[in-house]
Amino acid sequence: MSGKRNPPNRQRPIQVKFFVDEKELDLIKQKMAQTGTENMSAYLRKMAIDGYVVNLDMPELRELTSKMKRISNSENQIAKQLNTSGNIYEADIEEIKKNQEEIYEGIKKSCVLFPI
Repeated sequence: MSGKRNPPNRQRPIQVKFFVDEKELDLIKQKMAQTGTENMSAYLRKMAIDGYVVNLDMPELRELTSKMKRISNSENQIAKQLNTSGNIYEADIEEIKKNQEEIYEGIKKSCVLFPI
């Protein structure tokens, strides 16, 4: 007889390996606990075969985020002008009101598309 062992007669003879860091392992263990699963092989196999990744592509929210960044920059410039000169103009106040209305409308539109 050779010194080589015969592999055990397994239902699943192919081993798959991958690496994770400590944080990822912690998350896997937390999710296993949430599902009441103690067998990591069974959990990972089930997730790899039946699990799914949700990739939300929401251009409306991306557009709203971009608009909010532009508005924030504009309002920061108005605040800087106010702090420098001590003056704020009616046009600046109107711009802030207009910006707030745009944000409100964007949020309202998003909530209709993606109700909470």
